[in-house]
Amino acid sequence: MAPRAYWKGYLKLSLVSCPISLFPATTEREKISFHQLNKETGNRIRYKKIDADTGDEVDNADIVKGYELAKGEYIELAPDELEAVALEGKHVIDIDEFVPRSEIDELYLRDPYYIVPDGDVGQQAFAVIREAIRKEGMVALGKVVFTSREHVIALEARGKGMVGMTLRYPYEVRKEDEYFDTIEDEKIPKDMIDLALHIVETKTGHFKPEKFKDEYEDALKDLLRKKQKGEKIQAPKERAPSNVINLIDALRQSVKSGGDARHAPARSGARTPKKAGRSGARHKKAS
Repeated sequence: MAPRAYWKGYLKLSLVSCPISLFPATTEREKISFHQLNKETGNRIRYKKIDADTGDEVDNADIVKGYELAKGEYIELAPDELEAVALEGKHVIDIDEFVPRSEIDELYLRDPYYIVPDGDVGQQAFAVIREAIRKEGMVALGKVVFTSREHVIALEARGKGMVGMTLRYPYEVRKEDEYFDTIEDEKIPKDMIDLALHIVETKTGHFKPEKFKDEYEDALKDLLRKKQKGEKIQAPKERAPSNVINLIDALRQSVKSGGDARHAPARSGARTPKKAGRSGARHKKAS
């Protein structure tokens, strides 16, 4: 069965337009999900919509949206009132401008969608817009309305189709200064940098997502298989914590073990020892 389009409308570049369909480019359907059950009966839990004050169940037809002005004080909005919000081009993605892809901060990237022509009509116009985007080597920016919201969307050519990435608005991205300003400036000795760079070189490769392994998902599947067979489930034994050593020793041991620093955690705030003897003394004291 062909996937169902998430959104249908028109893509427009100046006076050129074509019908298109958007499909989510990612899915979590394959992930294991759980239902909540009554432990006593094994039946699923069902949620009811309850009036917070009266305790009575409320029908969906009697529910409206409300914006809280103050504690217990709301502005109520009916569905037809929300529909009255003026959003032009609800079914059109109108390309406003082209920007370099490198200028889009990753923090603004939200959700990816595959974009394909909708039907035979407009196939050529779709190809023209796609190749114009590809030849420019830029990203096309436009706006799209779905989920009752207006989204900025960045369009890129991809194979025979396009990919649209919805973007966050500036008010949705937190300022990094609020988090990074408290980080102290550290003077890093050259030998530490050299050791760290060596580890980076030994671990340098290419991005191959097919190598990613969701170990937690695999463990869940194994757990379900064991439960289905009636096998006893035992929690794994916790690993004993490794000895805490200073940072320079952690880097050196990482280099010796091929860049794997898991067996040599660095002590927070450890400083570079000037002499080997002092390094050993600190290690002995820390352990």
